[in-house]
Amino acid sequence: MTTQGGTPVLVLKEGSSENKGRDAQRNNIFAAKLIAEIVKTALGPRGMDKMLVDTLGDVTITNDGATILKEIDVQHPAAKMIVEIAKTTDNEVGDGTTSAAVLAGSLLENAEELVRDDVHPTIIVDGYRKAANKALQVLDKISIKVPPTDRKWLIKIAKTSMASKLISKESDQLSELAVDALLAVADKVGEQYRVDLDDVKVEKKPGSSLRETQLIRGIVLDKEVVHAGMPKRVETAKIALLNSPLEIEKTEFDAKINISDPSQIKQFLDEENTMLKSMVDKLVGAGANVVICQKGIDDIAQHYLAKNNVLAVRRVKESDMTKLSKATGGRVVTNLDDLTEKDLGKAATVEERKVEEDKWVFVEGSKNPKSTTILVRGGTQRVTDEAERSMHDALMVVKDVIEHPSIVVGGGAPEEEIASELREWANSLSGREQLAVQKYADAMESIPLTLAENTGMDPIDTQVELRAKHGSGKKWYGVNCLAGKVGDMEAEEVYEPTAVKEQIIKSSTEAASMILRIDDVIASGRSKGPPAPPGGPGGMGAGMGGMED
Repeated sequence: MTTQGGTPVLVLKEGSSENKGRDAQRNNIFAAKLIAEIVKTALGPRGMDKMLVDTLGDVTITNDGATILKEIDVQHPAAKMIVEIAKTTDNEVGDGTTSAAVLAGSLLENAEELVRDDVHPTIIVDGYRKAANKALQVLDKISIKVPPTDRKWLIKIAKTSMASKLISKESDQLSELAVDALLAVADKVGEQYRVDLDDVKVEKKPGSSLRETQLIRGIVLDKEVVHAGMPKRVETAKIALLNSPLEIEKTEFDAKINISDPSQIKQFLDEENTMLKSMVDKLVGAGANVVICQKGIDDIAQHYLAKNNVLAVRRVKESDMTKLSKATGGRVVTNLDDLTEKDLGKAATVEERKVEEDKWVFVEGSKNPKSTTILVRGGTQRVTDEAERSMHDALMVVKDVIEHPSIVVGGGAPEEEIASELREWANSLSGREQLAVQKYADAMESIPLTLAENTGMDPIDTQVELRAKHGSGKKWYGVNCLAGKVGDMEAEEVYEPTAVKEQIIKSSTEAASMILRIDDVIASGRSKGPPAPPGGPGGMGAGMGGMED
C-alpha cells in the first residue's frame, strides 16, 4: 500500500499475502469444488471406494464421505469448510456426508457462473437462503410419516443406508441386528422416543465372515477371567460392579515399618491376607458370583475369589462399567461396605469365550437390557473396519427415524422433486434472486445426476427423463442404480430419513453462502523458518499454492 506521495506503508506483516475480490472468490470456489470432486465418485450403491494411506503407511479403504475427508490432510481454508460440513452431518445424522459435500460444491459451481455475469454475491446468498427454506418446506410436504418403532420401516431405512457400503450383500441380516439393538435401548419420553447411541456398543474382530456378526443382548468385555482357578461360565449371574480396587491401599506418603522379629513379618502379611479375605467375604456374603472391577484385583484376593467359585474380571473401562450397569440393572459401588444384594446386576450367563486368539467375557441374557453389543466380524482388518463404519451409519439413520419419525424415498427422487418445485416457484420471483433460485434448483439436481454418472448412465438422458416424470406428477421417480435406469424408487423400497435430507440442505447452503461472502483472503507469513525459495511463495493466484493454514 502506498500513500498519495508514493511512500510505501506496511500494514501487513512481512511475508503476508493478500488476495482480493474476484481472485479470492475464484480461488475459494475452486478449492471447495475440488473437495466435492474427490468424494463425488463415492456417492450411491455404485459409488467407488477410496484407499487412504496415512503418514505411517496405515491403509483405510472406505466410501464414507466423512471418513475420506477426515483422513485426507486438507490445507486450504475454504476446502476445510467443506470438510467441516461433512463432519457436522456425520455427527448430527450419521449419513448423507457425501451428498452434503457434493451439494455444497455444486452450489458454488453454479454461483460462480452468476458472479461471472456480474450478479452480486450477496444477492446470490439471499436467493440461496430463500431457496433452502422453500426446499425444506417441499421436503416436509412430500415426507411420509411412520410409526417410530415400526420394525419393518426401520429395517428398510437401515438397508438403504447399507446399500451403498461394502456390506451391502449382507444388508438383510445386518439391518435387522441394527434395528433390534436400538429398539432394545429406546426410551419413551412423553410422546417421543429417545435413543442414546452410547447404549449400543460396537465391537469388531476380524477373522470370520460378515455373516458371523451377531447381536448380544448384553455386553462384551475385551478382557479375560483373571485367575485360572475361576469358573469360565456362570449361569444365573449376580454381578457386583466395583470401581474401587480389591487391593490394600498404598499410603500416599512414605511410611516405614521397623521390624525387630521375624514373626512380625508373618503377622504383617497375615493381617494383609485377613483384610483381603474380608473384602471377598463381603462380596460373597452379598450373594455375588461374578465380580467386575474397574481397578486392580490383588493376587491373594483372586485366590479367595477362585476358592468361592466367583468369576472375576479386572481393569474394565469406565464406559463399559456404565453400560454394564444399564444392561444388568446393577449399581456401580465405590465402597464395599455399602454393597447389598439390591446393588447386584443380573444376567442369564457370564462366560469367557475365545474370539479368534483373544479371550473375551460375554455378559448376556439380562431381563430388560438397556445396553446391547453388536459384535462385527469380517474376513480382514480392513473389511471389519469398514463394516464397523457402515454399522455406525445404519445405527444413526435408524436412530434418526425413531426420534423423528418421518422418511422420504431415496435414489435422488426428493432432490429432483425439490428442483422441479423450485423452478416453478422461481417464476413468481422478481429481480436477480430468481436467477439464484434457478441455480439452486440446478445444484439440487446434481445429486440424482451424480448417482446416474456413478452407475454408468448418460447424465443428459437421465436429466431429461427425470424432469419429464416429475413434471407429470411422479414425485418418487429417481435413479435406480442397481437396474441402471430411471424408475419408481418407492416400488424398490428405498427409503431415507427426512432428518438426513434436512441436514444436507441446511449445512451445504450455509457453507456455500459463507464461502461466497468472502472477498478478501489475508494469509499471514510464516513465523521464523528457513528463508523462502527464490521467486517468493507464488501468491495465491497460482491455484492453491502459497495459501497458509
